[in-house]
Amino acid sequence: MRNTLKIQIWSDIMCPFCYIGKRRIEGALQNFEHKDAVEIEWKSFQLDPGFVASPEDNMVEHLAEKYRKDTDWAHEMLDNMTQNAKNSGLDFHFEKAIMANSLHAHRLLHLAKKYNLANDLEELLFKAYLTDGKNINDLDTLKALGLEVGLNAESIEEVLHSNAYTNEVQQDIDEAQSVGVQGVPFFVFDNKYAVSGAQHVETFVKTLEKVWEEGKFDSKVTVLNTTDGDSCGIDGCD
Repeated sequence: MRNTLKIQIWSDIMCPFCYIGKRRIEGALQNFEHKDAVEIEWKSFQLDPGFVASPEDNMVEHLAEKYRKDTDWAHEMLDNMTQNAKNSGLDFHFEKAIMANSLHAHRLLHLAKKYNLANDLEELLFKAYLTDGKNINDLDTLKALGLEVGLNAESIEEVLHSNAYTNEVQQDIDEAQSVGVQGVPFFVFDNKYAVSGAQHVETFVKTLEKVWEEGKFDSKVTVLNTTDGDSCGIDGCD
């Protein structure tokens, strides 16, 4: 049996269900006997790579315009998502959320991955956007978050003031397409089984146990027939 069970997670900072999915896989690991042998690798995904934010943008109006609905519908959608988050111990504040393109955040995550700090930075980025109302496209904000997880100031500056890791972000997105990712979060367990969406903790636990029992794996990814999990795709969040 292999010593390490690897989980690859495709996500976007702009995806609320990705933060919920992070909490649920963490909850599953707490109930998994071999949690110390699990390695998590975060993969980049952009729900709207061409998005350009303007100062007057807000989440309610953005959703209403995107889906051609009224603002009451958008408010209800966000209220439901906020309650969903509370069930996972998260505190969303969409009224403070600053719409932004996530490319710079993903580039910084690739720097963090180099030093095994991606999971810590992923947490801070989600919290910054979904809870604290920070602009995760602002370079000073990203630098502060990078410093908080222990990245070197000079390395952060070099990345944020260049195109460093842009190719790596795109490679992750291309890889997502090759394995059939249509929405995030998307979890691949040891390159064999894939689970789409923020599934319930129990579903993740069962998947972990199944993968562990089977040992070594084939390279072809098989999407498990689980109940539909909450996720965000290029057409929105379900």
